[in-house]
Amino acid sequence: MSGSTDRSLGRRTFVLGTTAAAVSATALTPTAAAASFGYTDDGSNYVVDTGANLVFKVSKTNGDLTSLVHRGTEYQGYGGKNSHVESGLGTSTVTIAQSGSTILVSVAYGTLKHYYAARSGENNVYLWTNKADTSVSATRYIVRVKAGLFLNDEPDSYTYAPTTIESADVFAKSDGQTRSKHYSKLRVIDYDYIGWTTGSVGLWIVRSNHEKASGGPFYRSLLRHQSADGGGLYEILYYGENQTESERFGLQGPYVIAFTDGGAPSSSLYARNLTTSWADSLGISGYTAASGRGRVAGVGISGRDTAYAYTVGLANSAAQYWGSARASDGYFSIAGVLPGSYTLTVFKGELAVYTTSVTVTAGGTTTLNSIAIPSSNDPSNASAIWRIGAWDGTPSGFKNADLMTYAHPSDVRAASWTGNVV
Repeated sequence: MSGSTDRSLGRRTFVLGTTAAAVSATALTPTAAAASFGYTDDGSNYVVDTGANLVFKVSKTNGDLTSLVHRGTEYQGYGGKNSHVESGLGTSTVTIAQSGSTILVSVAYGTLKHYYAARSGENNVYLWTNKADTSVSATRYIVRVKAGLFLNDEPDSYTYAPTTIESADVFAKSDGQTRSKHYSKLRVIDYDYIGWTTGSVGLWIVRSNHEKASGGPFYRSLLRHQSADGGGLYEILYYGENQTESERFGLQGPYVIAFTDGGAPSSSLYARNLTTSWADSLGISGYTAASGRGRVAGVGISGRDTAYAYTVGLANSAAQYWGSARASDGYFSIAGVLPGSYTLTVFKGELAVYTTSVTVTAGGTTTLNSIAIPSSNDPSNASAIWRIGAWDGTPSGFKNADLMTYAHPSDVRAASWTGNVV
């Protein structure tokens, strides 16, 4: 997913660019001209004005995001539903506080804590969710958007179609193509943000680093949906459906709701680039500052098949991280890691071909010598009478493999399922 860099950083509108390079620290510095920055209480909601072009409201009763107004247009809500964690938390304790150029709304629902933060002069809302146990079934935030504002017809989204194929949200269009919010072609590692643009305004969720999520770098889940009723943007950390590993608990974030002048969000908001030293002293439950985190780096990986991309992952029961190995020599660096012992896994494509253990300390770098992948660890190196495709942990090589993650088997784009199968 690519997009142009923002054309109006001077007006404090942020967007993710097409490169991974971080924007300078001044890009997120509050502007002194934002004289209207502040909050009020309308009786039912805390009303936060970012001092830019964004005003949002948070319910004092349940912590729902009840209004999201950008440049005078209301974007929040459809079908009488607000934007919120899971499908709404119910009666909660909601408080608000301002600390210099930051306003923090805190929501407590039993053992779950959720936060909204606004920065002076920015068209962004920063969100954290701290889930301590299974008292809330899933870990999902959904931004519900009014109908007609961002009509689109993407593979992982849909416009209303009269023919339902399965369940209540897998549809067939009149041209034979299929659409569903469940057809998430993108793996977590493939995207930094998801959303829509009209060309003059963009609304995005910039995903978090997913350190408390489950499923690893190749996990797919709902990203967005669009129908006659309205649209939804998702940050899903644990959905309880087709999860490949146990749920993790603790503070996750920030993920960001970002408005732009039509471009993609700023790369300074990418999880791998975003710095939040301004949040260090806000008292967010479970928050660990950058100084309390470490890094893992490897000088290289030998024994690779250079026709494939390699990914290095770190995982334990409490957290997960990943980074790409450099194509030329396999060098990798994974920063912002919580202290602890981790299983390090090297993936060829999505296939695990090497594992070891590493320990991370706060403020330190764990440096690994060159990793040598034994030839026997890659099944592609084994002799075979015949094989379909290559061993890379994906269905690549099978019929219609390229459609498997974003189309129904009945989709008109699929080649015939019979006639030339061995």
